[in-house]
Amino acid sequence: MFKQVHDVHDGLRIVFVTTNLPRRCGIATFSADLMGAVKAADSRVRCRVAAIDEPNEVRPYGGEVRWRIRQGDAKNYCMAAEAINRSNADVVNVQHEFGLYGTWTEGVYDDHLRPFLEALRKPVVTTLHTVPPDPTPSMREAIRSAIRLSAATVVMADAAAGILADTYGIADVPVVIPHGMPAIHPHGRVRMKEKLGVPGRTIISTFGLVDPRKGIEFMIEAMPAIVAGHPAALYLVAGQTHPELRRRDGEVYRNQLIETVKRLGLENNVSFIDEYMAQRDIIELLLASDVYVTPYLDPRQITSGTLAYALGAGKAIVSTAYLHAQEALADGRGILVPFRHSAALAEAVNSLLEHPDRKQALESASYAYAADMSWPRTGEHWLALMRLVAFSSRVGSGSSAA
Repeated sequence: MFKQVHDVHDGLRIVFVTTNLPRRCGIATFSADLMGAVKAADSRVRCRVAAIDEPNEVRPYGGEVRWRIRQGDAKNYCMAAEAINRSNADVVNVQHEFGLYGTWTEGVYDDHLRPFLEALRKPVVTTLHTVPPDPTPSMREAIRSAIRLSAATVVMADAAAGILADTYGIADVPVVIPHGMPAIHPHGRVRMKEKLGVPGRTIISTFGLVDPRKGIEFMIEAMPAIVAGHPAALYLVAGQTHPELRRRDGEVYRNQLIETVKRLGLENNVSFIDEYMAQRDIIELLLASDVYVTPYLDPRQITSGTLAYALGAGKAIVSTAYLHAQEALADGRGILVPFRHSAALAEAVNSLLEHPDRKQALESASYAYAADMSWPRTGEHWLALMRLVAFSSRVGSGSSAA
């Protein structure tokens, strides 16, 4: 049964419930890219944001932010739902990560999204950024209620859909839309190295907010075995310390990484770019890179924006075998290595540097795989789903937009 909300030619009105730039958060970056993509797909689309903020945080948001939600305050989420109900929004998109929509007390998750969704009287698309394969009972129930109260659920990997069926008992098949990435044309590696001030170096890179889950120390410890055969090798670690980690622990982890570099005598072969990376900076770093590495430590990680970007840039990728990497780098699109294994990281990187033909084959394979995942393409899929949800009661089992 279709219900006409307004003349479709006026343009769809979407509210995004998410963190929002300039908050330095991967979901904020994802949401900014997504909003840009749906507006590029149809210039008539109007996007508004209910921005999730830490308590006592005041940010200079742009005009797209109409409401603010105080993270961790259950009542504040319900107040936001009532405010959105009074708006003329056609559809709401919730960008879900556990830490943004609840709190833990002695290992039990207190879900703030459920009362928000129960209060909301607009059709909802919920995007699940994390789908733990071994959830606690409270986390399992939080995911199940989010799906039950949403008109459609989006995940970014087939593995996540499988986990929802097997572990969460979800009968409806979620919509799978791969993580978007900029449309990047691989070119100018030599020129980009010169622009970054590292001409003639063999660049191995990792970017993103720095925290212990990234496993950067294992890649640093792999560098002596790489430098032995490739003295021009330079490992660039780009990105600021994760704000939550810095607020809690200061720069303890980064300082530990720096001490490891000094202990191993790698001052000329490991460098830190301690800056928040805008999209343009990320693209330039990737274009300059010879090998991209994600040495992450969580085998359950279901999405990685940095991996998506590297695929889109046509990089030869070495990664630990977390869920997203297993799926994205299958069929010879990259090299998977065990977790916490510096020797395996070194062997994989060396195999690419010593066999340029293999490296080039991986670059071609990753770029071809990512061709249909650029934001211009995924933006069209997202917009089609949002329209369907806005003008129908529910997206049923078996829906697919990828």
